[in-house]
Parts: sequence; structure tokens; C-alpha cells
Amino acid sequence: MADPILPFTGERYTPECVREIAYEHWHRYAFAQPLARGRRVLDAACGEGYGSAMMARAGGQVLGLDLDADTVVHAAARYAGITGLRFEHADATALDALPDASFDLILSFETLEHVYAQARMLDGFRRLLAPGGLLLVSTPDKRTNSDATGEINPHHVRELYRDEFEALLAPRFAARRLYGHKLLFQSALWSLDTQESTAQTLTLGDKGVAPGLYYAPVYYLAACAQDEASLAQLPALSLFGDGQESVYADYRDEVQRNRAAAAHIAHLEAELARLRGQG
Repeated sequence: MADPILPFTGERYTPECVREIAYEHWHRYAFAQPLARGRRVLDAACGEGYGSAMMARAGGQVLGLDLDADTVVHAAARYAGITGLRFEHADATALDALPDASFDLILSFETLEHVYAQARMLDGFRRLLAPGGLLLVSTPDKRTNSDATGEINPHHVRELYRDEFEALLAPRFAARRLYGHKLLFQSALWSLDTQESTAQTLTLGDKGVAPGLYYAPVYYLAACAQDEASLAQLPALSLFGDGQESVYADYRDEVQRNRAAAAHIAHLEAELARLRGQG
């Protein structure tokens, strides 16, 4: 029997990971979840399988594919028994064995930057997408993720700038909507009396408060289709959190530890000054 928990490699997300990385990965699938019911879903480069399982539990008929055979064995064992879910070993850049127009929803989250054959992978998704279907594909922004930080991810073979990402998508999908994605520290106000979907976004900058969200995305998520009607069901803004507020709780714990450490250092410095005074 496969181990029920895959070790964290530093790159492949597992459900046991917490805080920022958890928010980022769960949010993408949570965004896709309402779209899965009654649809044939392909989760390309599904990894550990938690997202594929999430789509199946939402009512989709889901095929999760991954290049790592051991990961596929793990996913099939861990999520065995979920109706409408299966996993197979396959390369997301070489899906010729799958029939044309065989999926209504295709997901490929944080895959593109790991492959050289990016155009070939997107060509495959276009061929596999049924009329009226939707592709959700995400990738990090090279400018924010690497250039600004100076950090190079050894697992990424080709990160993209926004214009490069859009240039790959435009000739293959006639209808597109591009989302920015990053963790934000926000103050939220929400109506307790209505579930209306209207939203207001505000950002404080050098010139005061302005409408909109003015941040450099760390990731992009593109929704792609062959007709604008397929994008009509998508929200303009999606917020995700967890009831335990794990990131906020970790933030508070860190602040308390730092304050305690600062107080202890101040005490030691005062004691050192006293001893030097006695000398």
C-alpha cells in the first residue's frame, strides 16, 4: 500500500503543507470547484491528487495525470473509492492518446514553468477541449517571482513574463481572462444581510486611496476558451481563506515571539550595562 502522505520535496505541494503555500494551492482548485459538476475534467500534472479528488467530490468525472509514476500510485491509493475519479501516468506535453474534444474543463496549475514544450502542451489542451469548454492554467510571473527576489527555482525550466504568457495563449484560445494571484494582507468588510456578488476593491498608495487592487501578481491564472460565453460564469474577484485563519495565527505567534525576544534582549543589555558599571 502506498504511503498515505507524500514527503514534501520543496516544490510539489501536499495537503499536509500549511500557511502561505496552502492558501495559494487550495485557492486555485477552490476557484475551479464550482465549474466541475457534470463536466469531464482533466487535471494535467495533478501531483499528489488532492485537487483531482476535490473536483470529483464536486461532481466531475475526473482524470488526473502526472509524469511521476510513484505519485500516481500514491494518488490512486489515497483517493480510492471517490466516484468519478481515476489517475493515470502520462506526460502533460504528450497527450496524443486522448481523443479530441474529450474534456469540458481542463486544469493545469503550476505546470507550464516546469516544461520546455510549453506550446506543445497548450496545443494539446486546445485539441482536448470540447466546444464550450474551459481551460484554467496558472504559472508564476517571472518578474515578481524571480527577477525581483533574485531567487532561482531549480525546478523551473522556463518562467514567463506576462506578455510571454499571453502570447502563448492568444493564438490558441479566442477568449481569455487573466487573473493576478498572490497572498495579500487585507481588511475585509462583507454584508451579513445579503449574498449579493458585488464587490469593491481599494488600495492605499502614495496618492491616497484608489479603487482597484494595485499589486504585482506573483502568479497568473488564465481562463481560456474558444468563445466569450464560456467565460461568463467566472467571477471578477475570488477570495479564499480557511476557518482556522492559519496564516494570521502564525503571524500573531511570530509577533509574540519577536516581542518576547526583544524584551529578553533588552533585559540582558540592561544587566550587562549594570555589570559593567560595577566593574
